[in-house]
Amino acid sequence: MDMERKLAYGEFAKSCTRISSPIQGSKMLAISHTSVVQTEERPPTYLFRTEIGGQVKVFVRKEKNKYEVYVEFSSLQPLSSKEDKLVMNWGLFRSDSSQFMPLDFQSSASDARSRTIETPFVRKSSGKLAIELNFEASLAPFYLSFQLKSPLDGDSKSSVTRSHRNTNFCVPVGFGSGYPAPLGLSFLADGSVNLALFSRSAENVVLCLYDNTTADKPSLEIDLDPYVNRSGDIWHVSMDSALPFVRYGYRCKGHVQGQDDKLYEEHVLLDPYAKIIANSIPPAHHGSGLLIRYPGQLCKEPAFDWSGDVRPGLPMEKLVVYRLNVMQFTKDKSSKLANNVAGTFSGVSEKLHHFKDLGVNAILLEPIFPFDEQKGPYFPCHFFSPTNLYGPSGDPVSVINSMKEMVKRLHANGIEVFLEVVFTHTGEGGSLREVDNSSYYYANGDADLVNASYLLRGFHGEVLSRPPLIEAIAFDPLLSNAKIIADCWDPHDMTLKEIIFPHWKRWAEINAKFCNDVRNFLRGEGRLSNLATRLCGSGDIFLNGRGPAFSFNFIARNFGLPLVDLVSFSNSELASELSWNCGEEGATNKTRVLERRLKQIRNFLFILLVSLGVPVLNMGDECGQSSGGSPAYGDRKPFDWNALRTGFGIQTTQFISFLSSLRMRRSDLLQKRNFLKEENIDWHGSDQFPPKWEDPSSRFLTMTLKADKEESRLSSESSLLSGESSLLSGESSLLSGDLFIAFNAANHSESVILPPPPPEMAWLCLVDTALPFPGFFSEDGEPVLEQMAGFVTYKMKSHSCALFEARSLSS
Repeated sequence: MDMERKLAYGEFAKSCTRISSPIQGSKMLAISHTSVVQTEERPPTYLFRTEIGGQVKVFVRKEKNKYEVYVEFSSLQPLSSKEDKLVMNWGLFRSDSSQFMPLDFQSSASDARSRTIETPFVRKSSGKLAIELNFEASLAPFYLSFQLKSPLDGDSKSSVTRSHRNTNFCVPVGFGSGYPAPLGLSFLADGSVNLALFSRSAENVVLCLYDNTTADKPSLEIDLDPYVNRSGDIWHVSMDSALPFVRYGYRCKGHVQGQDDKLYEEHVLLDPYAKIIANSIPPAHHGSGLLIRYPGQLCKEPAFDWSGDVRPGLPMEKLVVYRLNVMQFTKDKSSKLANNVAGTFSGVSEKLHHFKDLGVNAILLEPIFPFDEQKGPYFPCHFFSPTNLYGPSGDPVSVINSMKEMVKRLHANGIEVFLEVVFTHTGEGGSLREVDNSSYYYANGDADLVNASYLLRGFHGEVLSRPPLIEAIAFDPLLSNAKIIADCWDPHDMTLKEIIFPHWKRWAEINAKFCNDVRNFLRGEGRLSNLATRLCGSGDIFLNGRGPAFSFNFIARNFGLPLVDLVSFSNSELASELSWNCGEEGATNKTRVLERRLKQIRNFLFILLVSLGVPVLNMGDECGQSSGGSPAYGDRKPFDWNALRTGFGIQTTQFISFLSSLRMRRSDLLQKRNFLKEENIDWHGSDQFPPKWEDPSSRFLTMTLKADKEESRLSSESSLLSGESSLLSGESSLLSGDLFIAFNAANHSESVILPPPPPEMAWLCLVDTALPFPGFFSEDGEPVLEQMAGFVTYKMKSHSCALFEARSLSS
């Protein structure tokens, strides 16, 4: 075929028709039903079968500023004399295959004769009949539609030859069939652009192209031919990247929405795999709602200099995570950032010192993708590009680069970055529902499913023992080396479902049981055994092949009450929040209530940071930001940086920093990848008696964490070398002593009897949440003196926690 093409182009050079006037702003909706095969060779070759058994072969080639279309007819029978008069009746169309555009551009005539041309075939030396047509490149892309006509013997009429499907022959010019992979927009080695879209339900897909950045209507539309531009469930097309188009989208026709609504067919949809998204264009009205439209940009992803960037790659057990919303974190004027920085990725970078002040080494970003602005970031419209709201100027390219700059700067300071991605629902402005509703959404709309549990469901909603997507992620060469956390918590009603998440020892989980059990204990409910399980890393969830480092623990989060409201509101409407107002609902001036609330906040933070697992702090909790008792996400306020300078903000920030440092220094007991050995932990109730595990009224528990001498020595040496902590001055040993931790959620004080310390060591009190600031925590600690013969005791006030460390007497 390649040899034949060369001969054809060399022998046949006559141009039958030249068209020089491009048509702008027109539609091209081609619906061809011919059976076509395009070869992988260049130029593109299309081979048609005719209804009478012959073949029509079409070559399309671009030469400088024009397209050459070479059409060749060959018959299974010897050509008769009448076939020497074979003509091709052809036209170009941009609305549909029955509406040809005028070919006489100087005339306004609209009759069919001005819209089609008859061109005679010329016999080649090989005996085949051929035609060559030339078109200006500025006219592309378009469809060439034609049929063959030959005179009948002894009759002035002529016979018409069409494809074997009894349709016109139809050939794309200026664009090709493209490739089904990768999905989205890609650039090929020959300079062309490839677009691929998944839609199993669409009967027809229209590619919509925009030639400027402000137009609300496409300047050109191309209906993709299902016989040329479809492979399985993938619609694909390629076109010259030099064409003057800057944005693109799709229309999907057919029963793709799950309802027969023709109005949806007018919506221009965002490519679900677009990497760069332009700012939204004017929304289209549909009934009482709005469909926000985001076109994709026809450009390559911006280059970025990642040189020198090294992902921290911190062990899971070493993480202390801070969860934030990019916009809300620095949007408030109190951030004192420039207007083009506040509320952006760059704003997060500018507040790097705050992460260091808290002692966190990882941040978890709430969803950063384009979202339904009326519902918030948990209703995304897309998954492959950050929202332009988080950039300096709204320019999508600068937004992408500013995000990468943020990641690079945080990495340089030893801080990892996690992204939260929502796959359970999308915003009204999303395109997945209209691209392919039945493939992207559950038809039964099961509202009882919670976040990550959606990924466990099969095609009919059944729970799978080995969900293919979860397993594929677990063993993917790239993703398996990243930290992946499943969130099976329900953001709507905080109902905890018993879901066993298949993990293949790769998946971590957001631990909602930790949140619920700690809240219950501190408000005087729940069993001691529940608290003990959470303190030790939630073995009921993570014992089967994982460990406490796979448990991401939290007390408060973006949905539900913030930390200060957990201790200030507990009306009947907040029953699912498991909160306690400490004696009075809402704001109060009562000193006793305020002191109790302050102790409870300290207790929550203390338990979070001394428990095995990964602590996750929530933005604003460190400075006491309130939502006024509302658990709704939309009632959260921007971070108030002035609140950090209040007495509460100062002491709480310092306390978190102290506990983060303590976790690092005593990583042998507080940062473990594996569960503690039975011999490394003792449990006690009052007066060193066993805990009252089965007594639901018991509110007091103590634990002794016994240091493994060899592990403690290695851990301390590692901390000393890495500069993570400073050892006590003097002749202190590298060996760390035991930890004794007590929890009193009762309304009365308790006298704690501490166990005997290791030889040559004494107990120092490092934390007592009932003491006034700044004395309620101390790095050096206060010695606990012997008050009874042979016993060391300590009096704990109601609703308080305390921590003691055994240290060498010589220090």
